[in-house]
Amino acid sequence: MNQNRTYQAAVNYRKDPKNSLMAALLYINRHKFIYLLLVPGVIYFLIFQYGPLYFLQVAFKEYNIFLGLQGSKWVGFQNFQRLFTTKFFMQAFSNTVIISLMYKVFAFPAPIIISLFLNELRSQRFKRIVQTIIYLPHFLSWVIVGGIFITILSPAGGLVNELLGLVGIKPIAFMTSKAWFRWILVLSDIWKSCGWGTIIFLAAISTIDAELYESAVIDGAGRFRQMWSITLPCIMPTIIVVFVLSLAKVLNLFEQVFVMYNPLVSAVSETIDTYVYIRGIEQADIAFATTAGLFKNIITVTLILITNQIVKIFQGETVI
Repeated sequence: MNQNRTYQAAVNYRKDPKNSLMAALLYINRHKFIYLLLVPGVIYFLIFQYGPLYFLQVAFKEYNIFLGLQGSKWVGFQNFQRLFTTKFFMQAFSNTVIISLMYKVFAFPAPIIISLFLNELRSQRFKRIVQTIIYLPHFLSWVIVGGIFITILSPAGGLVNELLGLVGIKPIAFMTSKAWFRWILVLSDIWKSCGWGTIIFLAAISTIDAELYESAVIDGAGRFRQMWSITLPCIMPTIIVVFVLSLAKVLNLFEQVFVMYNPLVSAVSETIDTYVYIRGIEQADIAFATTAGLFKNIITVTLILITNQIVKIFQGETVI
């Protein structure tokens, strides 16, 4: 009886939008226990994701911690004017864009390439061992990873410099070198994160119809040709989805940089997030820090929307 009422309400909704509320209520009542499972997640997002949006108005005020949010003077876009005329912010913005581009060019393809070659391994045991080894760093915090790289790259007894010394190369201070530091960030990110990415792409590869490979073998295609003409095109939708979703965090460069950088390389390593931390926490300029953070989020949302439309042009449908 309840199923018939739900079905009839849905039919009526298609004919008359005024019945949409009744159809929705009947559907929710039918699946009420499933919807109850959403409650903890909804509460979390309301409190920790949407609740803080109320305080974005700090970016438009001359915020005084003693006067509070309502007592602080409204200054409009004055904080944004300060932001765009501040030399160090523009430097931080430039560094953020450059480092983010380096991540997308070198770090993003790494798990895809590794997944393609892991899929070609004939020994399943060796494949699982390799996958486990490269996945283990994912469980380490950036504090530990930063300590590992600082140690092995140290000019005084570091493993890398010891190996370079064996071939007659003098010790290099990698962590204090402006030429090397950004590359160290990229390499450490690949070492830590590519294992997680391989799981996603190997799962996508496992869904490919085996008959495609059998047909390719009959046509005389080799392993590399199969990889290029079958595997890669078949997982392209997954690659696009992961890429678009990764744009949500493309400018989030705090923990890794904060752990590994030092004043000697601040000119090439200071990012928007570290700059916000310095201005907001260390210098207590909360309004300015909020403005910088809001500007970064606007850029991020813009990138996601633009990329989403580009995907729609080429594939006929959007990702989000």
